Amino acid sequence: MPYLLQFLPGKMVALVVGLFLLCFSAQVESNFTNSDRIFRLPGQPLVGFQQYSGYVTVDEKKQRALFYYFAEAEIDPASKPLVLWLNGGPGCSSLGVGAFSENGPFRPRGDVLVRNQYSWNREANMLYLETPIGVGFSYSTDTSSYESVNDNITARDNMVFLQNWFLKFPQYRNRSLYITGESYAGHYIPQLADLILQFNKKENLFNLKGIALGNPVLEFATDLNSRAEFFWSHGLISDSTYKMFTSACNYSRYVSEYYRDNVSSVCSRVMSLVTEETSRFVDKYDVTLDVCISSVLSQSKVFSPHQVGETIDVCVEDETVKYLNRLDVQKTLHARLVGIHRWAVCSEILDYELLDLEIPTITIVGRLLKAGIPVLVYSGDQDSVIPLTGSRKLVHSLAEELGLNTTVPYRVWFEGQQVGGWTQVYGNILSFATIRGASHEAPFSQPERSLGLFRSFLQGRPLPKAF
Repeated sequence: MPYLLQFLPGKMVALVVGLFLLCFSAQVESNFTNSDRIFRLPGQPLVGFQQYSGYVTVDEKKQRALFYYFAEAEIDPASKPLVLWLNGGPGCSSLGVGAFSENGPFRPRGDVLVRNQYSWNREANMLYLETPIGVGFSYSTDTSSYESVNDNITARDNMVFLQNWFLKFPQYRNRSLYITGESYAGHYIPQLADLILQFNKKENLFNLKGIALGNPVLEFATDLNSRAEFFWSHGLISDSTYKMFTSACNYSRYVSEYYRDNVSSVCSRVMSLVTEETSRFVDKYDVTLDVCISSVLSQSKVFSPHQVGETIDVCVEDETVKYLNRLDVQKTLHARLVGIHRWAVCSEILDYELLDLEIPTITIVGRLLKAGIPVLVYSGDQDSVIPLTGSRKLVHSLAEELGLNTTVPYRVWFEGQQVGGWTQVYGNILSFATIRGASHEAPFSQPERSLGLFRSFLQGRPLPKAF
């Protein structure tokens, strides 16, 4: 004990020691966070919230590190929950797609960034993670880390990331945590949430309050087979192709058969007809909106957004790629390229286990519900890749299996003075909602309606009945 403390009363000693530890902890926290602090991104307008980005090591031996971008809430971040956002692919970037194209605070436009007035950090502290290893700026110095990556590896790395991220940001350790995302995050999110619940039985680190899954892959057979009806009902394929699609080609086996180089001739012909009839100049992720011609002609990754609308930048992906490959931007983000020459929307070095696509995660969603974790499944209703019809069927079947009664009958919900979509709630814990006019990446094509849905989800309230 320091010499001075020997002469102080016991209670005073405890107070002094407590203040010392508090100051020491604050200093350690400051050192960690200051190194990742973003003072201002190139071309960024002035804002009042803090931003951070950098690396969190998930494997010291192989020097495997995941890259994150964190935008604190615009107003009173200390009172707002922490939300982890994950994009899918598998192998596409939550930084480039989620943060800079969908629900982050900025969108690239030419050489500058413009504010996204419907950014989700209006409601929460938003954490975007480039996962798995090999996606975006995330890297390993051992290139074998990119081989045969699977769902189990991804879930484990994501949980280790969160554990170590809390060391950098201990003030968020006990904060309400929500995990959100879309597409193949229908695998990432339930698997991560399941690991979190298992971990909490030993050490109560994570204050998980709910998950939200947008146009998610939950059960391959149901999700993918529902595409045939969506294509046909929207006039994208012929009657004869629809008939062959539904009778001769079980789409749920298509990937595994292709993976084994054993695709039936009939099914292969159906897929060729679908591709020809739907046209590469129609974006499968939003069949009603136009495409970015330069992106189509360059044949960029299919799990990337190229939609356009009156207020939507059709070529935001192209602009994001250009922006994130600027050296001044990478320096400000504390990012570096390891083993690659350019940042890409979807990884070109990752070898993901494709057969994991066919392992249902809807059963894990059921376990989460039994554990009392609220679940929202939402669908942009113009997406033909993971159509709303399959997701709605899966949610309804799960509710029946768990004995959850309908607490909010199927009805419209409103954002502003317009219909935002349709919704149904089971047992006040499982919710399904559509976002009207939205794409696979709903916050990209319908940002205002997506923000309204997100707000209600965080508040645990039913979606508005009327304006």
